[in-house]
Amino acid sequence: MVRDRPAASAAPLVRVLRRPLTWLSRIILDGEIHGQEHLPTSGPYIVTANHLSLVDPFVVTLAIKQLVQFLAVDELFNESRFRDSFMYYFGAIPISRRRPPLGAIKRALEILESGEILGVFPEGARVEYWGERPIKRGAAWLSLATNSPLVPCSVIGTEATLSPLNPGIKIPSIRLSLHPPLLPASYTDREDPLGAMMNDWTAVVDDSIGHWQPGSAS
Repeated sequence: MVRDRPAASAAPLVRVLRRPLTWLSRIILDGEIHGQEHLPTSGPYIVTANHLSLVDPFVVTLAIKQLVQFLAVDELFNESRFRDSFMYYFGAIPISRRRPPLGAIKRALEILESGEILGVFPEGARVEYWGERPIKRGAAWLSLATNSPLVPCSVIGTEATLSPLNPGIKIPSIRLSLHPPLLPASYTDREDPLGAMMNDWTAVVDDSIGHWQPGSAS
């Protein structure tokens, strides 16, 4: 069982480590980041990315340049004390697959209502290939419940390390793109607001990386 931990200590830690981690990432990561001009100038908002690797939250946080507190399935915890501490101090929020995740939902709402940034992986888990899992609606529900923009993010290349396809540690070549926010007000009059928002999110990510498969040159 994973116990909830307060995320209050995450923000100062990220502020202290952001610059050295950014320098380190430039040394060890071969990457491109596009679309940072699409980010809202202030929170709250929800950054929603496809999910290939355990390093995705770290890469997205570097792209955002602010603390992003991610919902993370609780299976990722309790295997390594070091990894648990690292994830908690960077604001990870354990979410259960086996019981109603009321604590995680409450914490996510608190983050958004306080004007901060929440990270969600709508696929719900790491995947080998984009499109292999159905997309969950939780990010849209949080967006509409708090009137927070939903920022689509597409990532390729992280599957080269700490992923279902490649569980070992390697230096990946990464391309990350941030896309224009989806605004809750655009969906409130839809017959199925949650489905419409996540369909649009899927279309944006698919347009960015749908042509790509692991190991391809593009």
